[in-house]
Amino acid sequence: MITQTAIHTGAYYDSIALLQTAQGLLKLEGVEDAAVVMGTPANKGILRNAALLTPEAAAASGDDLIIAVRADSAETAAAALRQANVLLAASRAPGAVAAQSSAPKTLAAATAQLDGANIALVSVAGRYAAGVAREALQQGLHVFLFSDNVSLEDEIALKTLGREKGLLVMGPDAGTAILNGVALGFANAVTPGPVGVVAASGTGLQAVTCQLTRLGVGITQGIGTGGRDLSVEVGGLMMLEGLKALQADPATQTILLVSKPPAPEVADKVLACLRDSPKPVVVCFLGGKSKAIREAGAIPATTLEEAAHLAAAVVRGQDFEAAREVLKERNQQLKMQAKAFRTRLKKRQRFFRGLFSGGTFCYETQLILNKMLNTPVVSNAPVEKTCQMLNANRSEGHTAVDLGEDEFTVGRLHPMLDPTLRNKRILQEIKDPQTAVLFLDIVLGYGVHPDPAGAAVEAIEESRTWLQGRDREVIFIASVCGTEGDPQKVRRQELQLTNAGVIVAPTNAAASRLAGYILG
Repeated sequence: MITQTAIHTGAYYDSIALLQTAQGLLKLEGVEDAAVVMGTPANKGILRNAALLTPEAAAASGDDLIIAVRADSAETAAAALRQANVLLAASRAPGAVAAQSSAPKTLAAATAQLDGANIALVSVAGRYAAGVAREALQQGLHVFLFSDNVSLEDEIALKTLGREKGLLVMGPDAGTAILNGVALGFANAVTPGPVGVVAASGTGLQAVTCQLTRLGVGITQGIGTGGRDLSVEVGGLMMLEGLKALQADPATQTILLVSKPPAPEVADKVLACLRDSPKPVVVCFLGGKSKAIREAGAIPATTLEEAAHLAAAVVRGQDFEAAREVLKERNQQLKMQAKAFRTRLKKRQRFFRGLFSGGTFCYETQLILNKMLNTPVVSNAPVEKTCQMLNANRSEGHTAVDLGEDEFTVGRLHPMLDPTLRNKRILQEIKDPQTAVLFLDIVLGYGVHPDPAGAAVEAIEESRTWLQGRDREVIFIASVCGTEGDPQKVRRQELQLTNAGVIVAPTNAAASRLAGYILG
């Protein structure tokens, strides 16, 4: 493979133009990877991790535009760089961008136009985001901070100010929230109901709210805190504020908390707030310890699936241990199902290959498979640092790849929006003769790809064509996170996958266990 770069000194393009250009390059024959970004230190670091940082790119300034391409030959790379110039020029053609003359230019002007507004959604470059969020708080607005690359110091200051003013600061890098039935970021069409959710995970929040809807139990609020909220430095400021808000909310009967394991001292703060809770609380700290949760008077859940089932049981006044038994019965069915699939594999086919668009799904799958398989799963977003992938672009052994991590999203759309990179990776994994199970999460909702299952099926069918005559098959397993109210319709998405020969499980946890039973 050859990596080439072009540097445009002092060039500025809208971020959408950069994303669309990178997306166009990735579709070119022979192009393995591409990025179109400004030469900031953060972007250079991501280029380095993606093996796209050449000496020319390393020398670029923050005001320079870097176009980086890795391709199968020098000729292909050079052609791709020329095509990048064509795409960038087209983005500035007359009529390429709709006029926005009537749009407000400041937060104050926007607030004045929208009478009664009480929340600001901030999605600007990270270096400006904190200032905009601070201005919103000063004007009495809650903040949904979608932007990333906001410093830890700014996050702490913003959340401290929000707490002082009685306002929520969701984020930075907040992927999902559902407030008063309104979906923000990557969220789903869920039904109203009595469960209030606070989550330090975007896809975790999506998973439990979708499951609650599919179980016939809806939500009051879905509050996303941002992934760093439960770190030692931030101290769970918004998890605690969200929890207190739901405890005081008369419409919320049951509370559900979702996160990866908090820092121990932060977990103590959260659990202390539960000891005198006037409402039952289900806690899903993925990979965390259950004993302390029980001692705080809360109900522990080990997976997102279990968390939703337990919350639904509490709402209905049912024995939550009976809900656990239902899931155990499902696991027995998965174990029986796995026997038939195992016979379809050749002896050399031994490995799990997971390609994820949801970071929390990737994390949950690792937790489950690490208990079921003889060797641990490696990842670019590992549960344990010792399981870090040497190269995120090349799988070895059991592998779970989070395609939403920075090394894959710099200069391109998130995989929930653009399946191009995952489709290429599906074909790459299929060509490894040791691949046994290829695992996908399909995430529906507002603001994501209009047909993610259909896009995946294209690559799956191409893979099956490639496998013909090679005396082996690969078992495809998927789960779909969504509801029937979503624009993509969960049943329609599941049917497309099933018709393509994919085994569709009801949740990410169930799909992970099925994979574990097949390979174990």
